[in-house]
Amino acid sequence: MSVNNGAARPQKTIAMLGKHWSRQSLNTAKLGGIVHLMTRRNFLGTAIAGGATVLAGGTVFQKLALAVTTSPSQSTFQLGGDLSVNRLGFGAMRLTGGGIWGWPPDRENAKKVLHRALDLGVNLIDTADAYGPETDELLIAEALYPYPKGLVIATKGGLTRPGPGSWVPDCRPERLSQCVDKSLKRLKLERIDVYQLHTVDKKVPIEESVGALKKAQDAGKIRHVGLSNVTTQEIERAKKVMPIVSIQNRYNLTDRESEDVLSYCEKEKMGFLPWAPVGGSGRGSLTKSGNPLEEEAKRHNVSAVQLALAWLLQKSPVMLPIPGTSSLTHLEENMAAAKLQLTPDDWKRIDGALKG
Repeated sequence: MSVNNGAARPQKTIAMLGKHWSRQSLNTAKLGGIVHLMTRRNFLGTAIAGGATVLAGGTVFQKLALAVTTSPSQSTFQLGGDLSVNRLGFGAMRLTGGGIWGWPPDRENAKKVLHRALDLGVNLIDTADAYGPETDELLIAEALYPYPKGLVIATKGGLTRPGPGSWVPDCRPERLSQCVDKSLKRLKLERIDVYQLHTVDKKVPIEESVGALKKAQDAGKIRHVGLSNVTTQEIERAKKVMPIVSIQNRYNLTDRESEDVLSYCEKEKMGFLPWAPVGGSGRGSLTKSGNPLEEEAKRHNVSAVQLALAWLLQKSPVMLPIPGTSSLTHLEENMAAAKLQLTPDDWKRIDGALKG
């Protein structure tokens, strides 16, 4: 990814959106400065943090020690320094109709998926006012309100929806202020834990867009602010206005254009939420048969999707994958990926499969 193309990257991402939007009682013990947490759900398996320590590199990982904790099921991340989230979250975008438009065809099943996600240990749910539009936030409140303690709902604003599969940026400060108020009402919240600028509007300087979110934060409507579909330069510009706690860019095994942004997040102890974590629904999707990970996945007796999610979790300690699905079966499969531990040899074989 060319970090000098500040304006082109977000616009390219918007063009891709339409194509790819579809598929603790806690016991604590200190070890080497990292706090290990035992969650209530042991069936998810063994920790993936060991690989993350090696892959992150000593210096960066030491800086992340206060932000990242690990457990025998999955590690957690301190989002914004005060929100402890399990690193494998849930993206609610797919709990809508076709083209990410309207209510899901089976509303009761969608609510079951949300409840089951929480049962499986999810405490970070990602949504946006543009999903539906609006229906996704309404469904989350309908299913889960009153919310359990510790649940973090991260929503987004800045994209309008003229129709199914259509996404148009509108990050004017006055509109974003209205978006925050409307999301608060739909989600039945007094304060949104993480509000993300959904994209960068080439017609509006990012400083002005983020400035509106700063005012909302000052008014007590937002706890933390994140950005989505941005370059490192745009992150730096936004941070001059207010602290930024997370970035949500497209990233997966087959698309690593945001590698520099991920490295930036590691350095700054910011959460990185990869959207399309298994390749979306296009030709690069790892959900389709004949994908390059199929053989390696069979060797582990798992699916390519599980292998891809395990790879993300071990790629970086700041990685917070948010795979989405409307299927209870696929949800169970996704969450089980946290138990898969990859060795250095596994990484070599995965890289070889992708190159081959």
